[in-house]
Amino acid sequence: MTTGSTSSDQARPEPAAAPGSAPEATPDPLPDALRLQARNSAALWTATGRSRGHRVVRRRGFVAVDGDERAGLRVLVQEPDLGPDEVAEASELVRRAVGPALVEDPFSSTDLSHLGLRGRQMPVMTRPPGPVGAPALDVIRVRRPEDLQAAERIVIEGFDLTGFTPHRPGELFPRALIEQPGVAVHLALRDGVPAGAALSVVDAGVGSHYWVGTSAAFRSRGVGRAVMLGSLAPLAHLPVTLTASKLGRPLYESLGYTVAAPSTWWASPAT
Repeated sequence: MTTGSTSSDQARPEPAAAPGSAPEATPDPLPDALRLQARNSAALWTATGRSRGHRVVRRRGFVAVDGDERAGLRVLVQEPDLGPDEVAEASELVRRAVGPALVEDPFSSTDLSHLGLRGRQMPVMTRPPGPVGAPALDVIRVRRPEDLQAAERIVIEGFDLTGFTPHRPGELFPRALIEQPGVAVHLALRDGVPAGAALSVVDAGVGSHYWVGTSAAFRSRGVGRAVMLGSLAPLAHLPVTLTASKLGRPLYESLGYTVAAPSTWWASPAT
């Protein structure tokens, strides 16, 4: 299983709803869930950009991390009412990106089709504070460089991040990233072998998950559930959000997550 926001998640999102159609949503247990997800995603990508030495652009309505030809550009929409100047600046960043461009809009309120980007939808999901079961596998918080590289390989493989191949250790997950406040990477082990990975971020009293992935050799063997439970346990006292892929949604629902609303991700053809 591969899923996430993220980031990071390059998850396989669903096609965007037709303009003017009413997106499916269930009652939201977490007030202002979309804005909280937007803020948390911005916290992750700001930490990632700084760890990689990439330029971070902050505006009222969006945060952008402008990377190199492999990392590309990530734009995180922060408000549902971007002004014309903000749309113009974000559009120019996309046009000038030296790598693939991806724009996350949890509010699904900004039309970027004029840039030739493909719009896709994935649900923002939320989970209130509550008990978390024990994982069936060993799940560790990554501290050692070799474990971080193992998590990095799993995510690159699981999300088919061809832009990060061949693998350059520390490029996707720099060592400095797990030293950033609130950022944690977890690794699930099956018989001592790294099998699954997940990244979590705590910011402003809210947690979120990204890059939840399983190695191809261990799929359909409970690894995704284990790494989610292991990484969710330290966040059990917090409200938690995430953006889910189609494959990941059933797992998250079984762990107590509910859909708040669809988010729209705009991606360049290379993404």
